[in-house]
Amino acid sequence: MGKPKAPRRLADNEARAVTRTIRVSPQKLNLIAQLIRGKKVERALADLEFSRKRHSADVKKVLESVIANAENNHGLDIDSLVVSEAYVGKNLVMKRFRARARGRGAKILKPFSELTIVVREVEEAA
Repeated sequence: MGKPKAPRRLADNEARAVTRTIRVSPQKLNLIAQLIRGKKVERALADLEFSRKRHSADVKKVLESVIANAENNHGLDIDSLVVSEAYVGKNLVMKRFRARARGRGAKILKPFSELTIVVREVEEAA
């Protein structure tokens, strides 16, 4: 028997992709996510391709994944997709210590982030 299928959390014209551990602080990753919010998918891919931010390649990979999800899993049209949401969350923080003078230690925090991108199929205005 098994449990019943869970209802879909997104609308029928939306698709989502999540990556859990990106080795960058959420504040820095949010700067890249702001770059693509509300843009058409082709424009967002172009912006990420030519961005000088180091982690824009990771964001581009997630965006390509959500485009593939939209096309293959949900049957959406790629040409009419818009990035409706792109948000960043905190994940684990690795804690390290660096030796300092007089036998002391300085704390080093190495944060991880998670990124969620949601695309929506919009109707073209004629």
